[in-house]
Amino acid sequence: MAKSRLVGSYPVIGIRPTIDGRRGALDVRGSLEEQTMNMAKSAAKLFEENLRYSNGEPVKVVIADTTIGRVGESAACADKFRKEGVDITLTVTPCWCYGAETMDMDPQTIKAVWGFNGTERPGAVYLASVLATHAQKGLPAFGIYGHDVQEADDTSIPADVEEKLLRFGRAAVAAASMRGKSYLQIGSVTMGIGGSIIDSDFIESYLGMRVESVDEVEIIRRMTEGIYDHAEFEKALKWAKETCKIGWDKNPEELQFSPEKKEEQFEFVVKMAVIIKELMNGCDNLDPAFSEEAIGHNALAAGFQGQRQWTDFYPNGDFAEAMLNTSFDWNGAREPYILATENDVLNGLGMMFMKLLTNRAQIFADVRTYWSPEAVKKATGYDLEGVAKEAGGFLHLINSGAACLDANGEAKDENGNAVMKQWWDITEEDQKAIMDNTEWCMADNGYFRGGGYSSRYETKAQMPATMIRLNLVKGLGPVLQIAEGWTVALPAEVSDKLWKRTDYTWPCTWFAPRCDGKEGPFKTAYDVMNNWGANHGAISYGHIGADLITMCSMLRIPVSMHNVPEKDIYRPAAWNAFGMDKEGADFRACKNYGPLYK
Repeated sequence: MAKSRLVGSYPVIGIRPTIDGRRGALDVRGSLEEQTMNMAKSAAKLFEENLRYSNGEPVKVVIADTTIGRVGESAACADKFRKEGVDITLTVTPCWCYGAETMDMDPQTIKAVWGFNGTERPGAVYLASVLATHAQKGLPAFGIYGHDVQEADDTSIPADVEEKLLRFGRAAVAAASMRGKSYLQIGSVTMGIGGSIIDSDFIESYLGMRVESVDEVEIIRRMTEGIYDHAEFEKALKWAKETCKIGWDKNPEELQFSPEKKEEQFEFVVKMAVIIKELMNGCDNLDPAFSEEAIGHNALAAGFQGQRQWTDFYPNGDFAEAMLNTSFDWNGAREPYILATENDVLNGLGMMFMKLLTNRAQIFADVRTYWSPEAVKKATGYDLEGVAKEAGGFLHLINSGAACLDANGEAKDENGNAVMKQWWDITEEDQKAIMDNTEWCMADNGYFRGGGYSSRYETKAQMPATMIRLNLVKGLGPVLQIAEGWTVALPAEVSDKLWKRTDYTWPCTWFAPRCDGKEGPFKTAYDVMNNWGANHGAISYGHIGADLITMCSMLRIPVSMHNVPEKDIYRPAAWNAFGMDKEGADFRACKNYGPLYK
């Protein structure tokens, strides 16, 4: 699809077909060879047809050269997988095998085992045995066992098995894709926000990433000395002038910039976007005199400080943040970047998690206000309906232009429904609709003395969405919060009245979490906000909480709050040994195993 922007290969999935090694007069092994290898081929086909890397390419899957019945064949498989760059393994079998001899013993791989549910051979017995051995050796593995018995010659994958295989595959590819990449902070701590106080030990130990730091003055140096792709900038500026609708200026007339100054600032923010892209991932088109700058920082995600030192003097970073986070730019559809406003690294990492799981653009927002049904009625005369009524209100998600433009919901699926598409499905028609429904207003000089432009749009459609927050707690470590729900489409006059009470020049999304009315953090939307761990949230299209829970168990990050149905929770089998309360067991298991890269 597209060349990877990053240095380093994508993670590979390795399939390990294990088999009963007994030969003898009845040749037990020989009778199982075809069935066992067919399981491996079916799993590989499922992964290749349904999973993609973030650049749009299908995942690479390799299968062991032979079935694995004894330890010598395990060693041969491990040797092949090392050469192929395998980070993820799936062991499959329809029968009994010798567990400790045939299991994946590599401590660095993410592991699952699929035991065929049939009556002829005890695949389920091997599954139970080898999962116990994985737990005993401190090598957690996910177990996969179909609900219904299958015939021995049935090569189909049941729906429940398929769901677990794909959930494991999506989460494992996302987790392994982080290894060896960077988080780039441009600047440092923003306005005392804890999320922008970077913890390199967490990023290195739990995610396998490194932290890169660049002072914001590097952007000015590159502008001043012409260290950027000039052709790219001219292309970006031409596109921006032709495509971006300039909105209104809310500032008092005496504080407004002249038309010439506004034009100068527009060129400045476009150039910022080009330079930040090059800081993240380098540029092949720089003058050879700048070969050092051309390398980039191999950043999978980044954050820009902005406030206050930069924004008190220079135009803000809203254009760069909004455009980089979006699924397209002046070059058309392309893999979205992750660029966190206010250098909130914890929110940026949350956005990164969900981008890797979904291959969609992400929203960065303040979790700004809870609106109760009574407060909405008082302010507008409107009685809540639908998901907002069911949640006992809704939350206002809004920030100064850092959200992806995809979130205005103007892209449509084949049935005309609003959707935030995977980036390779974004059409030119989608891009035009999104840009036509986005304005670029002059920045609020009360917040941003240096000026700039903030994106402005409203999410006018109901779409499934998942909001998360990654938090660090001293003495406990990292924890994740998850709230699935829907964006809310309010009547225009109601939305306007509420929106104008905050900042009418910023992108606006109303969000109703899925609530159950029971005591706890999901009783109502108020309780969700009251239990939220920070001022920011990362928001993705779709209900992806189950995938996040699975991925977090791989990263050893416990989930402290979620509204995912229990039937969809999927963690390594060893988690069952840590107690019957699933959330408490998650905390205990994550603490027991510790970070992957310690």
